[in-house]
Amino acid sequence: MLCASCKGRGLCGLARCPITARFLARTSTTPVSSYMGAAPSVFVGSHGYPGVQGGPLLLGDTDRPTEWLARGLSIDDVVNLRASTIAARAPVARVQDAMAEVALSARPIDVEVAFTRPVEADLRFDGVLTPIGRSGPVRRLDVLDNPVVPRTVERVAGDADLAASEGLAELYRAEVDVYHLTDLLSAGTLGKAPRVVPTRWAITAVDDTLGKARKREIARYPPIEEVLVFGATLYGNTIAVLLAPGGWQYEMVECWRAHSLWTHDHDSVTVDGEGKKKSGYSPIAGAYYSARLAVTDYLARVRRQARALVLRSVTGEYWAPLGTWVVREAARQAMRGAPERFATLAEGAAALDRLYGDASWREKSTLLPRMRAERTLSDFF
Repeated sequence: MLCASCKGRGLCGLARCPITARFLARTSTTPVSSYMGAAPSVFVGSHGYPGVQGGPLLLGDTDRPTEWLARGLSIDDVVNLRASTIAARAPVARVQDAMAEVALSARPIDVEVAFTRPVEADLRFDGVLTPIGRSGPVRRLDVLDNPVVPRTVERVAGDADLAASEGLAELYRAEVDVYHLTDLLSAGTLGKAPRVVPTRWAITAVDDTLGKARKREIARYPPIEEVLVFGATLYGNTIAVLLAPGGWQYEMVECWRAHSLWTHDHDSVTVDGEGKKKSGYSPIAGAYYSARLAVTDYLARVRRQARALVLRSVTGEYWAPLGTWVVREAARQAMRGAPERFATLAEGAAALDRLYGDASWREKSTLLPRMRAERTLSDFF
């Protein structure tokens, strides 16, 4: 149970997660003392905050999960790609300007980095971050070309009177990619008092901030008029979503199946939810906010609000943790598909059973009984 809650974050107190340590043997990279090439994004660690270290993420390939999926990359492909990444590491005060240039740019820019010692393979995984193959202490860092900064990004990043949360929401409405937004926040380019944010925190902060903005938007819209069910599976992660008439409520049931990545002989289930406001940080961690953003994006698109029940079922097919983005993209795939439409909640719940694989989620859900008990205006017509 602790493993499914921890997901490699070190809550057990061990220096390295024994579950993910076995993946180190998959790497075959040779030590390097320098790097010259593309820097598609940035990475900031969380250890020792606020005295953190960070720098450009060095990778001669794309760092956008949406592009990986468009290319049809498998889990093995993503792991092998990320095994070659190097997170350049230095006190952020030394490299913040370079990080800002990389983060602001709409395309990777070239950098040259010399490390203080050869950088060896050290592939690390957890449940939030995308795997990183190596991490190298920086002796010298030079940016070799100019960033290509979209006009909207330049304007928002240069507005010292705009709060970071407002800037994120404005850029998202302008269709700036969520992964670009994470880089902007992590590199300390947004807000009235910009500060560097560890990438782990920035990922969830972006999803949470954008989800809250979407919730405020959809609160003005009328409820949907029928029960809708959506579903999709990505890398062994099945996301099933039920939307029912009513004001905004949200619940997520996350199940790591027996003998999957973080479990042994039994399923491990975590449940969390909210009404108009969320109380505290979710025990489901980043997946909760990533799935919520996909659902609220859909409701904003159709200009409706709803009560939302999201199920995540993870099988052993998901053999390596690739990061929260898997949940975000699986939920987006689900919400882009044509929904199944039902006249009753009972029919919709039965469809969730089919997508989830069984009905065990029902005994964990607190939202389903409330939806059964609460009547809405549509029940009278």
